[in-house]
Amino acid sequence: MANRHRGEVEAVLDGERMTLVLTLGALAELEQAFGGEDMLALASRFETGCIAAMDAVRIIGAGLRGAGYERSDEDVARMTAEGGAAGFIAIVADLLSATFGGSA
Repeated sequence: MANRHRGEVEAVLDGERMTLVLTLGALAELEQAFGGEDMLALASRFETGCIAAMDAVRIIGAGLRGAGYERSDEDVARMTAEGGAAGFIAIVADLLSATFGGSA
C-alpha cells in the first residue's frame, strides 16, 4: 500500500497495481530531462498544468524507477493505464501532488 506521507502513490499499469514515488534521484532525472535548474523550476513547470504525453511518460517512468521498478521510458510508453488516457493524467497529477504538495 502506498504511503502518501512519503510521496508514494498507487497506479494500475498493464493490469498490475504498482507504487510510484519521485525520490530525490527521480527528481534529479526529471530536472535533467526537462532542462530545469533546480527543483523549484521543476515544480513551477508542472504547476502550469500543460503536460505533454512525453512529459507524462518521463514522470511516470521516473516514479516507477524511484519505487524500484526497472522500466525504461520506452517501456512506459507502451503501457496501458486503468482509465486509459485519463488514467495517465490522473497518475501524473496524483504523483506530482504527493511530491510537491497540494491536492490532486
